[in-house]
Amino acid sequence: MKEKAIEMLEKRGVSLTDLAKLAYDLQIDYIPDITIEATMENIHKVLEKREVQNAILTGIAIDQLAERNLFEEPLLSILKRDDSLYGIDEILALSITNIYGSIGLTNFGHLDKIKPGIIGKVNDAKGGQVNTFLDDLLSGIVAAACSRMAHAFGDFDIK
Repeated sequence: MKEKAIEMLEKRGVSLTDLAKLAYDLQIDYIPDITIEATMENIHKVLEKREVQNAILTGIAIDQLAERNLFEEPLLSILKRDDSLYGIDEILALSITNIYGSIGLTNFGHLDKIKPGIIGKVNDAKGGQVNTFLDDLLSGIVAAACSRMAHAFGDFDIK
């Protein structure tokens, strides 16, 4: 399932390197010796979780169905315009961040607000691609990876 989730992300224009770079940028001030390789490893660890895989498969499937106009109104219009009061996309993504504790929620909120890198690119996509769930899923994955690293760094700090 991990491979299928990665394949679905890639088909939507997202590479794991994009996600690792975001995690790196968020953690470099807190973990000065962090590397892109370490952030990539943490992205992979997050993607190994079945809850994460399920969220990715579900969210992307909903985006794809909206692209094909396979929802009834008013839900179709809500999904296509990523209505700001439709919070189900964030709720699904928060299922990813919750795996690694409350710091993930803070990271998610930051990413969801500023939409850096690939998250902003996906959010602003034109040409009929619906990414209502995808941008939030990416924020959730990166936030979870950052949380995972923060917990590991905290453990190293204690020893």
